[in-house]
Amino acid sequence: MVIREGCSDDIEAVLRLWARAADGASVTDGPVGIGRLLPHDPGALLIADHDGALIGTVVAGCDGWRGHIYRLAVDPEHRRRGLASALLAAAHDRFAALGAILVDAMVEDDNTAARATYDVLGYRRHSGRSRWIRELP
Repeated sequence: MVIREGCSDDIEAVLRLWARAADGASVTDGPVGIGRLLPHDPGALLIADHDGALIGTVVAGCDGWRGHIYRLAVDPEHRRRGLASALLAAAHDRFAALGAILVDAMVEDDNTAARATYDVLGYRRHSGRSRWIRELP
């Protein structure tokens, strides 16, 4: 398995993986959303590739001072093998190279498996704040 940067050729495979492996979907989960991410933040989409098969992803966006984790997803047939840890380690390396000193991760409150993964890897739930969102027209 190798972790590599995603490209436009990966979009359909990424969407298929997210449909079967991720918890829920957002308005950005589509060809247009990923297509905008790739040129805006090259290197943000990290892919776990096993012999040409896409088996995991993480979006590791960076705004210049913080790293933001989205869409950590591992194919259900490849779970419990350290792929989520490897993807997050690659994201952390990217953030460090870009100068970030803090990382946040979007985790659904009811996704106990994801919460356990982040907990084991040293993340902690940030109490006292909530995320506010608004879709743009």
